[in-house]
Amino acid sequence: MMCSTREAYGDTLVELGKENERIFVLDADLSESTKTNKFAAAFPDRFFNMGVAEQDMMGTAAGLALSGKVPIVSTFAVFASMRSGEQVRTSIAYPRLNVKIIVTHSGLSIGTAGATHFCEEDLAIMRSLPNMVVIAPADALETNMAIKAAVKYEGPVYIRLGRGDAPVIYKELEYEIGKAITVCEGRDVTLVATGIMLGRALQAARKLKELNVEARVIDMHTIKPLDREVLIKAAVETKGIITLEDHSIIGGLGSAVAEVIAEEKVKAPLKRLGIPDVFGEIANPDQLWDKYGMTVSNICDIAMSLIS
Repeated sequence: MMCSTREAYGDTLVELGKENERIFVLDADLSESTKTNKFAAAFPDRFFNMGVAEQDMMGTAAGLALSGKVPIVSTFAVFASMRSGEQVRTSIAYPRLNVKIIVTHSGLSIGTAGATHFCEEDLAIMRSLPNMVVIAPADALETNMAIKAAVKYEGPVYIRLGRGDAPVIYKELEYEIGKAITVCEGRDVTLVATGIMLGRALQAARKLKELNVEARVIDMHTIKPLDREVLIKAAVETKGIITLEDHSIIGGLGSAVAEVIAEEKVKAPLKRLGIPDVFGEIANPDQLWDKYGMTVSNICDIAMSLIS
């Protein structure tokens, strides 16, 4: 079963808008795509279309936060993290303002729009900013719960959503920022995934089980702060770790996991799967993820090599 995280985002905004009159939503002329149009229809006095002016949108959100509001800003990931990167850094992260940046169309999920609209770099950019919390939910329910947790959290939060439908992973869920979820246990190899790639990790785990290999699958929904404890435990208890992300292997989840393993001096072979050091080509997202090695068969092959 598949469900859109964008639709879940729009529905969650309306739900939160009914509960909290301090919530204001800003969008950069993409509300139909980001699904903030649902909030706009329900609460027109608390919605602002800032036009194609992402830098101004971040500055306006900072002003709203300083006046006691809870601003939620949305656009495509590439525009939030790069076009308005300086404003996010200086106006939001530096003073640690209570702004929630929730983006869509991340990674390669926008497919045929090409490299100008892909966003392979945002996790690296955002996790390098002091004070910034960085989250990438895997499915619709986790999106709902991550947004609610972000609104309760006092400080800047960046939440990364994709464009298309995502596999439904959870029917019920206990969610906490910074606490990874072990979706299934295993003693042979660990698959650490974030966002849309959790679905592929679980497919690979099922395939490995047919080969009598037990794969532990970890949903690393929070990239920063990273759950170091669950990673160290996996490194000690299994024979290797594979990371999966719809993001460059430079600076994202794979890099964050590698940093922990190196710093803690645990012996754990590591393979990072994600977008290599290239600009993505134009194709269906699934074709691109396959091209860059994130197929179930390749994940299984790598897992077998780590074990052996």
